[in-house]
Amino acid sequence: MTPAIQTAKKAKIEYSIHEYTHDPHVDSFGLEAAEALGIDDKRVFKTLLVSLQGGTKRLAVGIVPVAYQLDLKAIAVAAGAKKADIADPDQAERVTGYVIGGISPLGQKKHLPTFIDDSVADFATVFVSAGRRGLEIELAPGDLQALCHAALAKIKR
Repeated sequence: MTPAIQTAKKAKIEYSIHEYTHDPHVDSFGLEAAEALGIDDKRVFKTLLVSLQGGTKRLAVGIVPVAYQLDLKAIAVAAGAKKADIADPDQAERVTGYVIGGISPLGQKKHLPTFIDDSVADFATVFVSAGRRGLEIELAPGDLQALCHAALAKIKR
């Protein structure tokens, strides 16, 4: 059981786990999940870490549908920073405790400011990584937001 699943279980929310065979040659982990599970790629959300600049350098989490990209300017504004860049992959793995392609917004080692694209509210349930490649957790958008202590913002492009 991954920390993401443990977090959902401990919170006593309703969730489902979906597993599929991950192809190690695939670069787009989120699109792979959507295709393998036969889900609309706007309902599958990817978790990206960004490095925020302005005053002090700090990290934040952006969660956007896999059909889109993270708008770095928009997440910087949402976080009250001057600029945002995608975080170094090694740093992202160290801080979250997950590997790239399996970073879940749930159960990360360190709580970071988190922003979810507001399109999450368009769905009864959404999918995010459950903490490893080939494993997704389906949950209500409100539960995702609550468990991540996240703010909703327009952060996709």
